[in-house]
Amino acid sequence: MSNVDVNILGSSYRLVCKEGEERALREAAALLDKKMTTIRDTGKVKGNDRIAVMAALSMAAEFLTAKAPAGPLSEISLLEVQHKIAAMHRVLDSALTPQENLF
Repeated sequence: MSNVDVNILGSSYRLVCKEGEERALREAAALLDKKMTTIRDTGKVKGNDRIAVMAALSMAAEFLTAKAPAGPLSEISLLEVQHKIAAMHRVLDSALTPQENLF
């Protein structure tokens, strides 16, 4: 096992991975950092936990879109997947927007 130090959204993490997987882990951390930084910089989402959730959902949607032509979503057109992802983003943006106290 190897220790890998990464930086994600300004925080340092020491992670453990199998020998030979260090580069892949660093690349994954860099991708996550880039996604989270982009989301944070929009100013729409506050709090690292919410930014992390949005980044994870965005990356999952990208993964599913990439798999669509040959994967389980092959019956659905790429345009339909993109529309579903856009709708999901709108719902998540709304759900993660701080609500004013109604009382």
